[in-house]
Amino acid sequence: MPRFIRLVPSFVASIVCCTVACLADEQTVVEKKSPWRIGMSAAFSGPASALGNGMREGIETYFNYVNVRGGVHHRPLELIAIDDSYEPSKTAPNMRRLIDQHEVICVIGNVGTPTAAVAVPIANEKSVPMFGAFTGAGLLRHTPPDRYVINYRASYAEETARMIEGLVKELKIAPEEIGFFTQNDAYGDAGWRGAISALEAIGFPDAERLPHGRYTRNTVDIEDGLSRLLDPRENVKAVIMVGAYKPCAKFIKTARQNNFNPVFLNVSFVGSSSLVAELGDWGNGVIITQVVPTPSSSVDAAIEFRRIVPPDSQNFVSFEGFLVAKAFVEGLKLAGPDADAEDFIDGLESGEPIQLGLGLEHRLSKTEHQLSHQIWPTFIRDGQLVPLEDWNEAIVDASRYEVEEAYQ
Repeated sequence: MPRFIRLVPSFVASIVCCTVACLADEQTVVEKKSPWRIGMSAAFSGPASALGNGMREGIETYFNYVNVRGGVHHRPLELIAIDDSYEPSKTAPNMRRLIDQHEVICVIGNVGTPTAAVAVPIANEKSVPMFGAFTGAGLLRHTPPDRYVINYRASYAEETARMIEGLVKELKIAPEEIGFFTQNDAYGDAGWRGAISALEAIGFPDAERLPHGRYTRNTVDIEDGLSRLLDPRENVKAVIMVGAYKPCAKFIKTARQNNFNPVFLNVSFVGSSSLVAELGDWGNGVIITQVVPTPSSSVDAAIEFRRIVPPDSQNFVSFEGFLVAKAFVEGLKLAGPDADAEDFIDGLESGEPIQLGLGLEHRLSKTEHQLSHQIWPTFIRDGQLVPLEDWNEAIVDASRYEVEEAYQ
């Protein structure tokens, strides 16, 4: 009996030591679960900051949601976001810093076409994916696609094609009565070229001769561009706009103040909520094509978005960032727990369905690097963005500023 008593402390001590050792080993395993580092270079300051900050809010909110639930393959998501002020000269060093110093597995949610023009070559050179950029430009949509460029959103060509369809088929506006106001850079060129292609596709051969006003990026110098469309030799009844929200808002206000009241149409990049706020009482009837549903819609993705994202951060831009982050997470799940950039691309190209809650399956392959081709037209009515179901609803009389039943 005494011998048994003497052995108990020794036995207990052994158990304690073993337990401590096991816990230490477990802690070591946990500590080895390094985060997924994901980079982002976008405008967090300057005239386009609403776009960069909106995309970051959507991405970070979804990443945080996933992290609270254990991350992806038990590894947390870490977003490293660097400001480029929507200037390509800052984007290039940002990309190299993210890839070379921070060793990110992917760059996500970059904003803009001129910035993408320098970011895409670096992504291809470094073999690091560029995922879900906030641009619809063709330079990210080659045929066959660049291996390291994956898009979420529909292209500017698809957005402007929907505009042309609405103007010509639904409002019966003749192609020669369409004009353009665009940013004088790769972004403006991409949107303009998409509309020109759409017009040529319906048999209008002189599309490139249509009146076209321009302005300089990161300015609101719209006067020369507006004067081009006010030329009395032209009969412009619709203006397709490819620009940022501040210059586009100034253009619309100034035009309407001068009794020039065509149908105004903007691509999604304009930043819908910012444009609505900037226009104030001058916004009725302005059309904006969207690449995501309205955040207040009944699709599963919108319901989840409203549940997770704070109300004051809910808008079209943050919704796109949210969907981009969701698609990225689904891609990581396909890639596996120890995935590198090549595994990530291989997983996406496998053809496995990616569910985003938009009511359809998304599949990528070696020949398809764009998750969505959907367009949702909206327009401003009484300070709110609402779905555009009847294009005649967007017709506004400049003098009375009231919605009319049909275009005259």
